[in-house]
Amino acid sequence: MIKGIHHTMIELSDTGSEYYERAILIVKPTYASAQRTVLEQEARRMLKQLDAPSAFRRQKFFLRPLLIGTVCLLTGLFTGLFLR
Repeated sequence: MIKGIHHTMIELSDTGSEYYERAILIVKPTYASAQRTVLEQEARRMLKQLDAPSAFRRQKFFLRPLLIGTVCLLTGLFTGLFLR
């Protein structure tokens, strides 16, 4: 916590994301006098652009090659058994 410094902040409790529960954004001092609705709309627009954390993206890419490899292995085994 920083004492003695005042900031305008926007808190969004409904982020629309399955990964993030709440977002707290600090508004630049030059835009602190802007209308609250405009700031909230911009904050929601920015949050919609956020993607899943990188750790979750890596897990998805790990499963795909594993699944493809398993399908190829099973196809080879079945082909070898039926061509005898």
